[in-house]
Amino acid sequence: MAFRGHFEHTLDAKNRLAIPAKFRAAFADGVVLAKDPEACIAIWTPERHERILEQALAGLNPMGSRYRKVARFFQANSFDAELDSAGRVTLPQTLLQHAGIDRQVVVLGVGDHLEVWARERWERAAQELDAEIAEVIEGLGDPS
Repeated sequence: MAFRGHFEHTLDAKNRLAIPAKFRAAFADGVVLAKDPEACIAIWTPERHERILEQALAGLNPMGSRYRKVARFFQANSFDAELDSAGRVTLPQTLLQHAGIDRQVVVLGVGDHLEVWARERWERAAQELDAEIAEVIEGLGDPS
């Protein structure tokens, strides 16, 4: 399933996020909540999270510092979770702090996973993206 679109949500008092209904079936086997290098929380299916991490580490020396840093960042900052009967998942405090999330969030579908952004942060990031996207697209396929 490709995750697409964006959805505005409000976390409840227990920091639970309601996963958009059309995506819930994709998380039937669980979710991985992960710190993203950007200021957001990534939500992966367990299978895709494992594959993407394997791909990221594949070209690195497993005894080298770059391998250890990448593995440490992604493994130490990811959490296995399950959706409750209402399709909600509790977001860990450490990830909420990383993303600057209080209550108002935007859930983005970004193809193979979801991202959860603080609403105000996403509004700023979306403006920057809109301003830069033409240049980014122009450089696609450019080997430099």
